[in-house]
Amino acid sequence: MTDITLNLFMLQLVTGVALGAVYALLAIGLSLIFGMLTVVNFAHGAFFMMGSFLGVYFLGLTGSFVLGLLIAPLVVGALGLLAERFLVRPLYGRGIDYPLLLTFGLSYVLIDLARVLFGIEGLPSSTPAALRGAVNLGFGHFPLYRLFLIAATAVVSVGLWLFLEKTRYGLIIRAGSRDSEIVRVLGVDIAKVWFLVFGLGTAIAGLSGVLAAPTRAVNPEMGIPVLAESFVVTVVGGMGSLPGAVVAGLLVGVVFSLTSLVAPEFAELSIFVLMALVLLVRPQGFFGKAGALG
Repeated sequence: MTDITLNLFMLQLVTGVALGAVYALLAIGLSLIFGMLTVVNFAHGAFFMMGSFLGVYFLGLTGSFVLGLLIAPLVVGALGLLAERFLVRPLYGRGIDYPLLLTFGLSYVLIDLARVLFGIEGLPSSTPAALRGAVNLGFGHFPLYRLFLIAATAVVSVGLWLFLEKTRYGLIIRAGSRDSEIVRVLGVDIAKVWFLVFGLGTAIAGLSGVLAAPTRAVNPEMGIPVLAESFVVTVVGGMGSLPGAVVAGLLVGVVFSLTSLVAPEFAELSIFVLMALVLLVRPQGFFGKAGALG
């Protein structure tokens, strides 16, 4: 392997980590909702899409990427709260299929809403001025914004872990993911916990959409392929496992990126092959545990 080939390999590897950072954030929100509510949220990709649109919209409105990064996830999280309260909550206890079908339909409602509000063609997006340019990593120049993506994912992941592990509310969420009846007996209003968890999960999806917007075309259908990829990550990492979501997200991003380097036509297929191999060896995924938010 020549120096040029090695440099190209290393750049592609870091590119995969940056791509995996978006996958990881998406899967964190998906795993959080499934781990606590046992709801397979098929609208997750649509919430990601809404986050992208709102991030671009608020950037154009205020001229501040930071404000868009703060406001858009809050708006998406509010949409998630409304969806949980008035759509998902009446279906609890009826089996996993009911909320799955409902969120599948909700995703198309959100897609049509985006078409009405922002147009069929979508909105143009660009990298924030402060994060343009490239950084010399020693083996090549790498876009500064993609390094920011990696750092942002690390901050969110660590922050969420600290929240779940070190706070009273995190303890309630983890306990509720294992046995909601015991939490009820202890006097906790589990409905409010589910309400907040669904909102938090969708807000994280919105955040991942804002962060991903400068790296891809922002259009109403952008959440559809992302949803499939985020489910691959969630399954590989283990349904309901937050550490699994992070590890699997980075792994899937690297596999996709390296396959693009050697066989671009098989890049999309490679992540599904990875999922199949993991399921054959470890059906519950890397960190999956029945009934636990890992």
